[in-house]
Parts: sequence; structure tokens; C-alpha cells
Amino acid sequence: MNLLIIGSGARENAFAWKIFNSGHDVNIFVTNANPGINSFANSVKLDITNFLSIKECIILHSIDIVLVGPEIPLINGLYDFIINDPDLNCVKVIGPSQRGSMLEGSKEFAKEFMKKYGIPTASFKSFDKNNYDEGVEFINKNNSPYVLKADGPAAGKGVIIVNEKVDAVNNLREMLLGSKFGKSSEKVVIEEFLSGIEMSCFVLFDGVNYKILPYAKDYKRIGEADKGLNTGGMGSISPVDFLDENLKNKIKKDIIEPTINGLISEKINYVGFIFIGLINVNGQPKVIEYNVRMGDPETQVVLPRIKNDFMDLLISCTNQNLDKVKLEFDSEYYTNVVLASKGYPEDYKKGFEISGLNDVDDSIIFHAGTSFNNGKIVTNGGRVLSIVSSGKTMKEALKKSYKSIDKINFEGKTYRQDIGFDL
Repeated sequence: MNLLIIGSGARENAFAWKIFNSGHDVNIFVTNANPGINSFANSVKLDITNFLSIKECIILHSIDIVLVGPEIPLINGLYDFIINDPDLNCVKVIGPSQRGSMLEGSKEFAKEFMKKYGIPTASFKSFDKNNYDEGVEFINKNNSPYVLKADGPAAGKGVIIVNEKVDAVNNLREMLLGSKFGKSSEKVVIEEFLSGIEMSCFVLFDGVNYKILPYAKDYKRIGEADKGLNTGGMGSISPVDFLDENLKNKIKKDIIEPTINGLISEKINYVGFIFIGLINVNGQPKVIEYNVRMGDPETQVVLPRIKNDFMDLLISCTNQNLDKVKLEFDSEYYTNVVLASKGYPEDYKKGFEISGLNDVDDSIIFHAGTSFNNGKIVTNGGRVLSIVSSGKTMKEALKKSYKSIDKINFEGKTYRQDIGFDL
């Protein structure tokens, strides 16, 4: 079997690693693979927003399954392109249709979907440049903190939370009138601030049946104690200790099942992963956001906990018989600490040599922003590496990750030393 993974970050590195360790005979191809992915897969160089190039790659390598990592190709309609092309009609895609991808592609669409199907979430209102003054008035009438979200995708950085009214108004102006996030902030959702502890829920959906994957918790802020700017994610942990059976049942009944039933009722073609960003508000789970793919940095701790052969899951998903799968999870704790470049998530430099990777023997290293330069591995992104470890307790797993981090060096190495601090 030939499988193509779209994407080239730590999430895709984790996918390739998991599939490489499958019992199935799989030839793995990955777009623009980084040095970590190269250990498990064949790299194909192409622009993942150019669907004709993806088509050529699928035909050239006789691809059977396309597993889509990042959201942008899905939001742009990659599923629809492949499914509707007569030359590719035998190819299976793990990823939703363009309409299904609106759950992540438009915050407004997602909020209206939740409202329609009674899924608990924060109250909200949407604004564009034509009713900017109404947006200012809405802010002035409400109390802090203020939550402003760019309607479209913004690489995890399109959410602004501020305490001062003047800052909220300034950000609304920059987003709507100053194109702070480009097309993504042509519309802005202002919503109620929810106070509680966050967690990440992952569901694999075959269009009819679904399976709930291990829960995780990620850490989005660059600074210790969740301070500073939002990033794509600086670390993650699974399992989540505060998630008891009562809370799990509430999530399943009030959130997961209405989401699945809503997708089916709307006749939305959806085969793939559903990420549900949750917040526990005094024992009541509410949805912060949907993503239409696996999250990064959570994938790096979720996949190692799945005992099942990952290809069995993917094949069952494409054959619409997930109901026949019995999931098994590792009970050990898995922790991921992200090493980033100095200056991230704002300006940072690339091209610094990374040393010590071969000295790590007690953790899994997933590469994110790395590349080869004259035979050496160098930094090539804001988030550089994910250092994943396991242990009987969260503290034991974290201790291993930090011990491994001490062996790895590059100029400007940045990481949080308090992952799991709130658990």
C-alpha cells in the first residue's frame, strides 16, 4: 500500500513514525519531509496548495490513501478535488470536505453550527468592516476580559484576549480595518470569556461511526505560567488527570454526539479527525473551537498512547467500519516539551546547527522546523523539535523530557520549563 502524508511538521513526523511501526506493508511518502520524517518516509517536494502537483504525485507514486495533516489544504478543498477527479476516484482521503472544513475555516460558521445543534459554547457576535462601529459599541457594553477571534485560520495566533477596553477596540480596528491577519480577519468574532481549565478532545470519524482518541492538554502561550503571546503550542500532556468518567460522559453526550449528529444531518462529507478544543467551566464542558485535523503539539502524545495498529484505524476509517474497532490505550503518561527558536512566535532567525540529537536515548524526538544544510541538521522554523517521553507519572515523563532537552543544543533554544504546572 502507498500512502501520502500532506504536511512536514512534528505532527506529520508522528504520523510517519506511527505508520512506519505498523504491521502493514506501507510505502510512506511525505511532502517536503524534514530530517526527522526522512527516517521513516520518502520525501516528495511540492507546493501543498497546488492541487495539480498533488495529483501528479498521487499518480506517479500510485497512492492509495492521502492523509492530510494541516488545515489549509482541507479548507481550500483538497478532499473535493481528489474525490471529484476521475483520474483519482480510487484514492481514499483522510480529511473532510471543504464544507466540513468550515468548522475550522470560519469561526462564525463553527459558532452558528454549535448554536444550531445546542452544543455548549461561549456567547458571541460577529463583525466585519461594514459594522465596525457596532463592534466597538459591543465591546463598550460588555465587561472584560475581551476575546476577539479572527474568523479565518491564522496559524494558532488569531485569538486575542485582553483586559482593557481600549486594547480590545485597538485590536478590533487592527484586525478589521488594518488587516492584522490578512483575509482571516476580514470578519471578527467577539465572544464571552470563559474561565476554566482547557483540554483537547480528538475524534476519528468515518462518516457514520466514530471513535474517541486519548484526551490531551496543550500549552499555547510562549511564557511560563501561560503568559505572553499565543503560539502554535509549546507542549502537551496525555492523559489528563482532572478528566473523570463523569466529565467524559458529559463531553460525549453534550458535545461529541451532537457534533457527529450535526455533521450527518447537514449531509457534510466528513472522513477524518475532529479536534474539539474544550474548557471545563465548573464541571461543565464547553467548546472553545473546532479543528478539522489532529492538533500539534497534542498528536505527539496522543499517537504513542494508541496501542492499536494505526493503519488498521485509517483503513477502517476509509471503509466506514470504525464500529468494528476496539481501541486500546497505553495507561502511561506521555509528555511533549517543544523546543522553539528565540523570538518565536514573532521574528526569529533560522539556520542554527542542532547538536546532541544522537545523545538522546530516553525520549522520542519529533522534528518540526528543521532542515539539512551541508549534511548537518539546522533550525528552520519557529517550533523546532518536540521532545516526547513516557512514565508512570506525569512528573516522571517530564523529568525524562527535560533531561533529554539538556543534551540538545542550538543557538536561541527556547522552551517552557513549567509544562503541566496547572495539573
